[in-house]
Amino acid sequence: MVVAEPVRKALGATVIAGAACVAYGGLIERRWYRLGRLEIPGVLRRPGALTILHLSDVHLVPRQQHRVRFLASLADEDYDLVAVTGDLVGALDAEQAAVAALAPLTSRDRPGLVVLGSNDWYAPVIKSPLAYLTDPERRTLGAPLDTDRLTAGLADHGYTTVRDTTLRVSTAAGTVAIAGLDDPHLDPTVLPDAQDLRLDQSADDEVLRLGLVHSPYLAALDVLVDAGSDLLLAGHTHGGQIRLPGIGALVDNCDLPLDQARGLSRHRGRPLHVSVGLGHSRYAPFRFACRPEATLLTLR
Repeated sequence: MVVAEPVRKALGATVIAGAACVAYGGLIERRWYRLGRLEIPGVLRRPGALTILHLSDVHLVPRQQHRVRFLASLADEDYDLVAVTGDLVGALDAEQAAVAALAPLTSRDRPGLVVLGSNDWYAPVIKSPLAYLTDPERRTLGAPLDTDRLTAGLADHGYTTVRDTTLRVSTAAGTVAIAGLDDPHLDPTVLPDAQDLRLDQSADDEVLRLGLVHSPYLAALDVLVDAGSDLLLAGHTHGGQIRLPGIGALVDNCDLPLDQARGLSRHRGRPLHVSVGLGHSRYAPFRFACRPEATLLTLR
């Protein structure tokens, strides 16, 4: 078959551009961490400000020092509370590594909150990268992780794991009431009734009512809104992980609208912040137009 010279040149340029994108996403962007900063006015119940460090989807594997160093650098920032919305662990026997990486963030007596994701219960398995785009809802569970070891280690460093329950924590900016859910991405998960998570409507000393979940399925967000949350935090989507200029995320692995796959939006009138996340599955080490990020949320 004879191919015309202009066609051959166009095909060659396409192959080169594709290879460059793959190299950039696999070698550069996935390690190009950044700290985002957002202000959310009109959220607090009392005058003042409260800053939350929100991070998610760490997917840590042993000896991943570039991610560990970035996490350690965040401890120098000024915030009142750490909220980690799941998928901390990225491999078998990485529970203690994840605990050690998150430990610096609760220095200076800053409380930490955690909700678990499916990857905090089960190790990842090899999956075709194309399957993430063509069949994102398919769930293949790997070997069970030592989740009890993970949560116990986090507790030793000031983190409270919130599983279908509520609690109150004291911060330098005031008392925060929290409702947290188990990961609705796991098939066995049954969402609780919102009334069972109802945040205390009679309390007048709270500065914020906060709803946490790993996967921002709409039904889970509805439960948190109906429970009385003022602000919703989630992860899971990786911001799409692969985003195309002018199009955005191709998939978010849940039923959240794709234009809400990262950053700040609203759900039923409540601010919703979906973390882009810091990591990725060890079997899909790639990000494109979606840099890994932790975020400082300053609430007014």
